[in-house]
Amino acid sequence: MKRQIVIGSRGSRLALAQTAQVASYIEAADPEIIVEIKKIETTGDKRLDVTLDKIGGKGLFVKELDKALMEGEIHLAVHSLKDMPMEESDEIPVVAYSKREDPRDVLVLPRGKQEGKYGGRIGCSSFRRRLQAERLFPGADFVPVRGNILTRLEKLDRGEFDALILAAAGLKRAGLSHRISRYFSVEEILPAAGQGILAVQGRKGQDVSFLAGYGQPASEAAALAERAFVRRLDGGCTSPVAAYAETVEGRLHLKGLFYNGTGSYFIGEKTGRMEQAEELGILLAEEMERKYTR
Repeated sequence: MKRQIVIGSRGSRLALAQTAQVASYIEAADPEIIVEIKKIETTGDKRLDVTLDKIGGKGLFVKELDKALMEGEIHLAVHSLKDMPMEESDEIPVVAYSKREDPRDVLVLPRGKQEGKYGGRIGCSSFRRRLQAERLFPGADFVPVRGNILTRLEKLDRGEFDALILAAAGLKRAGLSHRISRYFSVEEILPAAGQGILAVQGRKGQDVSFLAGYGQPASEAAALAERAFVRRLDGGCTSPVAAYAETVEGRLHLKGLFYNGTGSYFIGEKTGRMEQAEELGILLAEEMERKYTR
């Protein structure tokens, strides 16, 4: 008799597409496993009337999935790592980090529009994006926007915004890469910690041997370094802290954004060994805090 694994997922098109990738991997790796995807609505998906910082931050996208994991309702949960709180539970740890999709942010214009000299209303879901994009579009009016990808695109196409800034990874995984008008380099807009990486969460002590080969050491090192940097600076939905790490010739190179609270931000860099990823993130955060705190 085949074994059943139940994976919890948010119900959006993007979340289900991401979870389906993990489910397909498991079933291909072990033909004796059947995967069921269970849709779970989160508070963050229900409350679209206010910005996340007003109602509890990133944890609103995971707490219902966390509860289902703890109670044994599901075996695994799949998240966009950037949507997870920086503090993790030892009881429901991340058991695998996916290969990283494109980490960059992108500009999306209404259907049929071409990029030109720009200064309109830009829908932007995070302080991090807005702070950096203001240098690229000094005449623009940045407006908060909530909702899943399709909801945001519908608002854009009916004229509520002149452009959106979104994550490339989400658009690509949802089959919407054709909507991308411009990619921002990581030098132009430094990504959110973990952007482009999927986190598979399980229960402490659980056998997850069926995920062997799914997790990527380079992604895990990048995730640990980036999240340690943000966590050390107490960054989250209300903070524009950002970080991006990549492996170059076997070494981990980390870039971090530090905001001094006065409207200015600074980018720092540090390189170290992959196995010291968390230490690298903490050291860079402490160096930048000492250097740029006013």
